[in-house]
Amino acid sequence: MSPFRLCPRLFAFVCALLLLASAAAQAAGPQPPHSMVVGYLPQWGLYSTPPWLARELVQGGGAELLDQVNYAQGGVRGGRCVIADPEADLNHVYTAELSVNGKADLPTAPLRGGLHQLQLVEQRYPRLRAVISLEGQASEFAVAAQPANRAAFVASCVDMFVRGHLAPGVEAPRLFEGVDVDWEFPHGEEEGANYMALLAEFRRQLDAVPGARRPVLTVAAGPGTRRYPGVDWAQVAGLVDQVGLMNYDYNGPWQQQTGMNAPLYPMEGDPRPQNTVDGTVAEYEAAGVPGAKLLLGVPFYGYHWEGVAPVNHGLFQPGQSVREDRPYRAIATLVPQSTIYRDERSQTPWLYDGHTFWTFDDPVSAAAKARYAAGHGLAGVMVWELSGDTADAQMLRAIRTGLKAGAAPPPSAPSAPPPPAPAAAGAARLPGSAVQ
Repeated sequence: MSPFRLCPRLFAFVCALLLLASAAAQAAGPQPPHSMVVGYLPQWGLYSTPPWLARELVQGGGAELLDQVNYAQGGVRGGRCVIADPEADLNHVYTAELSVNGKADLPTAPLRGGLHQLQLVEQRYPRLRAVISLEGQASEFAVAAQPANRAAFVASCVDMFVRGHLAPGVEAPRLFEGVDVDWEFPHGEEEGANYMALLAEFRRQLDAVPGARRPVLTVAAGPGTRRYPGVDWAQVAGLVDQVGLMNYDYNGPWQQQTGMNAPLYPMEGDPRPQNTVDGTVAEYEAAGVPGAKLLLGVPFYGYHWEGVAPVNHGLFQPGQSVREDRPYRAIATLVPQSTIYRDERSQTPWLYDGHTFWTFDDPVSAAAKARYAAGHGLAGVMVWELSGDTADAQMLRAIRTGLKAGAAPPPSAPSAPPPPAPAAAGAARLPGSAVQ
């Protein structure tokens, strides 16, 4: 006999509670899924001074904050996928000091280099997914995506990186659990059509790979759909698992005027107010990409200009651009010798010392963007790239904290900004900004 027949009043009470809970959930709207943190791991970190290696993710605690690592990069040449840098990826012999597990590579081991180090990270963090990011010249992608070449190109990528036939005698099956396509950018309607067909072919072949977990397909997408003529983004969204928005380089050293690298919202006086993270997210959603597939991009680097006049604390002023980017971990060391200003609404920071102007993201602005991502029901946050973080992963920690907070209001009704921090002695305070 059913227990509910034995106690009908209790059953009615439970049903009432369930109905109330259901009504409350509907009133609150759909709840976003777990917000992801995706970070690009650069193979070229091996050549930095000092080197930045996968070991840093483990020692600094960054690996446990990530859901997915996009290994940058796999190469595209001659209509095939290739190992982009055999020395960095396969051959370099890591010493015990530089290795993830504290053990030196055997010079005779089939798999060494950065891919072996990534393998060690995966072994330590089984829930962490690794995806190969395919990067190359736009002309190489254009050739590979042509109808006559498309299937063979995709087969070479899946065979090498997902099935794990990395090189003769070098096997690492399912080292990568997916492919990230970073084609910057298709030119013209024909290449736009080939872009979509290429993604469809990737989807077909990845779905045919056996295994417990379905390989993912992702794309890195520019800060605006106008870069993709002829591309139907609703159709793309049906093929891919993630659309990683490159929400950066809205302003930079190609301009002789200071500006924000990655502003969340428009700032007063900005000559390019349409170039914002919020604007890009809205553009892709309007084009048919569900927010639940969008990753908001956060840069771990910044740009600077010199010879900037002391007007408006250097913001939106003429200056001599320096054509290089610098990691956040380096920019953070400049704060004691400069003054940091912040836009209250977006929390976007900049540094200005009366001569040099820096635009960048820091833990405060990164957390604000993560709150925005969670509050808007986006898939999460994408980071370019992990070597820019501090040794103790301050940026990743801020992003994870922001995603958990996850209650950003829509841009039409911004919440009141937090009270500004006390200004340091002699520090200026910009209207609409706060000195940190």
